[in-house]
Amino acid sequence: MSCVTFLNAAQRAALRESGEERLTPEEIRAQHPSPPATESKLRRLRALARNTDPSIRQSAALNQHCPVDVLELLARDSDPTVRQCVARQPLASQRLLRELAKDPVADVRGWVAANPAVTPELLADLAEDEDTTVRGVVRWARNWDADPATPPRTDRAAGPR
Repeated sequence: MSCVTFLNAAQRAALRESGEERLTPEEIRAQHPSPPATESKLRRLRALARNTDPSIRQSAALNQHCPVDVLELLARDSDPTVRQCVARQPLASQRLLRELAKDPVADVRGWVAANPAVTPELLADLAEDEDTTVRGVVRWARNWDADPATPPRTDRAAGPR
């Protein structure tokens, strides 16, 4: 996944204005597609998901070809850093994101709020989270595609984007 994907609309606009970015993230991905996942790769990902080393399981969770069944397994991992990686995964299902939004670890819930696939409804639930950092991530996520000339919303009454 390109680091350009993680820039918000204002940051991408600033890069375009500087002349440093000539392509959108979609254009970059279209020009440099990832090869399709082979059965061998999927078998390796399933094996990595069962490794005793949490960093190996994190890597499996973040892989762009990670199968749904592996994400399901890793979403229930005992190590919160592995669950955080599942929460970051754009391929995670809405059901899985809703489950992770109830995780006892605030960092996992925060990554759910930052996931590009999170729904406005789930963001609304996370806006009421007990953790101030999670609520801050929700405010950031709601303004992700905001016009760079528009100041970010900070009040809850603004509602989901």
